[in-house]
Amino acid sequence: MASKGVLFRNAFCPNSMCSPCRASMLTGLMPSQHGVHTWLDDYIMDTWPEGFSAIAEFETLPEKLAKKGYHTALIGKYHLGFADEPQNGFKHWVAMEKGTMESFYDVPMIDNGQRHTAPEHSVDYFTRKSLDYLDKHASPNEPPFFLCLTYPAPYANVPDPDHRYSHLYADLPMNSVPREGLSPELIDWILLCKEKYPDEDFAWYKRLAEQPNDLPAMRRFYAQVSMVDDGVGQVLAKLQEKGVLENTLVIYTADHGKSNGQHGFWGHGEDTWPSNMLHSANSIPLLISYPGFAQSSLEVDNLVGTTDLFATILDLADCELESPEPIFGQSFGPMLRGETTEFRDEVFMEQEETRAIRTSEWLFMKRLENTKYGFKDELYDLVNDPDERVNLAQDPNYAEVVAKLTSRVEEFFTKYTNPRWDLWKGGTVKSNSTRPFLWEEVWGEDWTPEF
Repeated sequence: MASKGVLFRNAFCPNSMCSPCRASMLTGLMPSQHGVHTWLDDYIMDTWPEGFSAIAEFETLPEKLAKKGYHTALIGKYHLGFADEPQNGFKHWVAMEKGTMESFYDVPMIDNGQRHTAPEHSVDYFTRKSLDYLDKHASPNEPPFFLCLTYPAPYANVPDPDHRYSHLYADLPMNSVPREGLSPELIDWILLCKEKYPDEDFAWYKRLAEQPNDLPAMRRFYAQVSMVDDGVGQVLAKLQEKGVLENTLVIYTADHGKSNGQHGFWGHGEDTWPSNMLHSANSIPLLISYPGFAQSSLEVDNLVGTTDLFATILDLADCELESPEPIFGQSFGPMLRGETTEFRDEVFMEQEETRAIRTSEWLFMKRLENTKYGFKDELYDLVNDPDERVNLAQDPNYAEVVAKLTSRVEEFFTKYTNPRWDLWKGGTVKSNSTRPFLWEEVWGEDWTPEF
């Protein structure tokens, strides 16, 4: 795709977890606007209202496209509520019953209202279902389509049997994976979870600590990437076969990043105490193949974000970017068309107790104040310290930089929040938080998630 399209080198998600980023991609909103601040916990589904969708009150991307005559489909992972029936403007619906998973095989699925178990690897299953969908809807004589194919892979710590790509990694030492040991922030999070949740299964957090020495898990993770690569290739080949590839906008991206040993972190950005928004946690791949783009094999260094994808798709589909909530996203459609355009030099991110701004020069993480944990802000000089190693936030020589970036973070989150979901000002979250103890300590024992 990169050889025939546009590769974005600096794409970032607004949160380090799956559900918030999926909500942002479909609504164009930040977590503090739509209310999803972490993964929706499938293990408490019995507490959700009937038919619950975390973004039901918003006009979503597929709903807007449907108004333009697009046939809309979701095939893959939903993880924004119940998957029993189509949600949020999708007409065709093939989804995992739950957002979380313990295996890629024998996964409970819902195929347009019909429940069954998919025996094959779920990546292959969703590829097959996508090819079937394209056979029916990808035609110059059919209405335009919007297919949201959301593979559940790669997914860490899934102890499945080998598959057809496992042999590629079977004997590799995985030397490209950093081995820095465990960071104090990761250890603090593991110990804190053990203290705060003594009655819960500790296995997940225990695995975080074991990952630096778990070669089989690393190999399985990278083999999953090859499975996804295979699936994407099949989809592109099908579009070519159907004669619509040159007239189809194809976007390859991910919901969030993941730390694989960088800085001694393993897992999501929320798997440290406090949460982090370093490059590995929030960077995402972004490749776009666009019919008639100005230049093939184009690489773009501009900072772009998930909410920009929302704006860009609507722009290229000739839909209005209208919402009762303010939308930060900016279309990079002009960039793809080769037009001269000014694009901002900043993206914003949030993970419960941490809010951040990234520019071409700085990464600044602002932490919630006045807690018993004494969180410290973080500032990194991305020009001279691109690996984000030296925290300058407490250095008096950088007080002016900290003050300016603090002001920008505060200004942004004053505009792009809904008071109901603004955790920093007494708001709450939808469904669940991974830090409920923190918010109970800050806002009182009556603090509780809502729907």
